[in-house]
Amino acid sequence: MADSTMRGMRLGATSLESDVNVHLEQRVKHSYQCAAGHISELKFFIDAEVPQTWECKTCGKEAVLLVNGQTVDLSHIEEKTPRSHWEMLLERRSIEELQELLDEQLVNLRAKRAAAAENARKAS
Repeated sequence: MADSTMRGMRLGATSLESDVNVHLEQRVKHSYQCAAGHISELKFFIDAEVPQTWECKTCGKEAVLLVNGQTVDLSHIEEKTPRSHWEMLLERRSIEELQELLDEQLVNLRAKRAAAAENARKAS
């Protein structure tokens, strides 16, 4: 076991790759401010879609994007409700297909229960 360990290294603490010949893409800095007044500055790729909100690095509350020193108006952003399992299922199958699958499973379940009841009757 001792032969396979890496001596003198803290795994994950330091990268062994160098920055030689690394070209960073153009980035732009955006600031976010939370309700507590903390300002978080983040760098994004210049063509990236910048989110209107971000989690504050200091307190974890929702921080709003600052543009020209003013927070962005969030009233026009609609709340995205999560899809239910039923809605996702309906995206993949029609009601007729679901009914057919249900009928097949009910037939299998009834057959298993009948076989279990028959085995119990024989055993007693």
